[in-house]
Amino acid sequence: MEDDNKLSYFFLGLGVGVAVGVLFAPKSGEETRSLLRDKAGEGAEYVKRRSTDLRDQAADVIDRGKQTILKQKDNLSAAVEAGKQAYREATSQGE
Repeated sequence: MEDDNKLSYFFLGLGVGVAVGVLFAPKSGEETRSLLRDKAGEGAEYVKRRSTDLRDQAADVIDRGKQTILKQKDNLSAAVEAGKQAYREATSQGE
């Protein structure tokens, strides 16, 4: 959630910066357009890097979740098997 807010603020700041820059640009139109293209490219690169980082983090979380589920499955299987064994022992003693 916090990362989503940071990304939203980044785009908001980018938009405000572009608007103010265009209004008060001391440069020619061509220079300003070039600057805007460069900044847009930087923003796109940032978004790509950030999305890659988030994807990697999500993959790590999924892997840890899978490992936890497998451990719990093994624990449950062992508990069920122990219960069956205890039942067998209890019924064999009753004979």
